[in-house]
Amino acid sequence: MAGINRDTGKALDGWGHVVQSLHVLFTTHIGARLMRRYFGSEVPPLLGENLTARTVTRFCYAIVVAIELWEPRFRVTRVYFNPAGNKPDQLRSGKLSMAIHGQYLPRGHLGDPTPARGDYILAIGAGDGSITVQPA
Repeated sequence: MAGINRDTGKALDGWGHVVQSLHVLFTTHIGARLMRRYFGSEVPPLLGENLTARTVTRFCYAIVVAIELWEPRFRVTRVYFNPAGNKPDQLRSGKLSMAIHGQYLPRGHLGDPTPARGDYILAIGAGDGSITVQPA
């Protein structure tokens, strides 16, 4: 599947397109798109909440559910919080980082469940009312 890089306007495909699509998914409120009312995630409402165990669990759940519902080219296998990236001072200021391991399914949008070789990792950071998604 090919698309356009939202920053440069150049063609984008493969794993880079999946990462960009997930960023759009995580930053879109459910109901914000007129022709796709159910597209999006529950992540944006959680970004301003206090960083408690309940909020972190809801955040993780919202991310995994959104991926399962809307991104057929990525299958989550493991989610973990990086202890090195979550220092106490960062947590106190509301910044959280996590990594999502999974399988990249290059033809998943066509119904082909054959994964690409290797483990694909997403680094997700949240804080300051925003979320970042990048390959790790």
